[in-house]
Amino acid sequence: MDIGIIGLGRMGGNIARRLLRGGHKCVVLDRNQDAVKDVAGAGGLASKDSADMLKKLKAPRAVWLMLPAGEITEKVLAEVAAEMSTGDILIDGGNSFYKDDIRRARTLRAKGINYVDVGTSGGVWGLERGYCMMIGGDQDIVAHLDPIFACLAPGLGKIDRTPGREKRDPRAEHGYVHCGPAGSGHFAKMIHNGIEYGLMQAYAEGFDILRNKSSEALPEDERFTFDMADLAEVWRRGSVISSWLLDLCAIALTRDSDLKTFTGSVADSGEGRWTVEAAIEEAVPADVLTTALYTRFRSRRDHTYAEKLLSAMRYEFGGHVEQKK
Repeated sequence: MDIGIIGLGRMGGNIARRLLRGGHKCVVLDRNQDAVKDVAGAGGLASKDSADMLKKLKAPRAVWLMLPAGEITEKVLAEVAAEMSTGDILIDGGNSFYKDDIRRARTLRAKGINYVDVGTSGGVWGLERGYCMMIGGDQDIVAHLDPIFACLAPGLGKIDRTPGREKRDPRAEHGYVHCGPAGSGHFAKMIHNGIEYGLMQAYAEGFDILRNKSSEALPEDERFTFDMADLAEVWRRGSVISSWLLDLCAIALTRDSDLKTFTGSVADSGEGRWTVEAAIEEAVPADVLTTALYTRFRSRRDHTYAEKLLSAMRYEFGGHVEQKK
């Protein structure tokens, strides 16, 4: 299938490469010409602007935006839409706010342009592991794009199949799912990221308690000195708290159990706040997720070992570097 990809950063570039490996035609665009040249070297077709990109795509033309949420996505989306024709498709695979998706879909529908939002999880590991995708948009358009989603998704892999799923949508088992109308994909991804905050906080606090068990403030016979990397490793194997986040903890702690390269100043990229806002709108208690978000706020003033591990996990799964004051 033909697809245009705008934004070749940490995830966008690898999305293009994975699609190219799967035999799809990718026309790419980015302000960073080195990124464009890199993907072009892997088989992508470079474009100089959105108009040039659209000329190189077959109708109905599909363009995937992989840009930071907010102003830049709005600006580029408007520029691309102005060049599109009836039946063309705009896809936002970034972390946009779901209410923006609903507004965009309504506006673009009036112009005959289809809009799809894709909550995309996989970080810097997606090229090899594949991307978990939560998709919002019209059913027919999502079905048309299925070859793209199927190529980007992880597939069945080695994960045990869930009993009783035989008659359910097989796409979920392969790592992607059509959630519903425009906005539903990013809403599901928003909650995914809110849960991520809580899981990360639980690991971070647990390892912080382990590390401080050697404190001189404790009675001598109650002091233990744990090997953090070894505990992370053993919990990965057969434990009920095993997960990919724990895998990333093991990587970071094996590299440096003191996490000296991290200050513990933990950023939040927006989805955690939106998740808490949604909980307030729905009057749903979200004690853990709210506390995890507030802990990130506090971490920018007072750092602990727990925050260092949070920073380490964010670096491992997404290549996120700590914010400088």
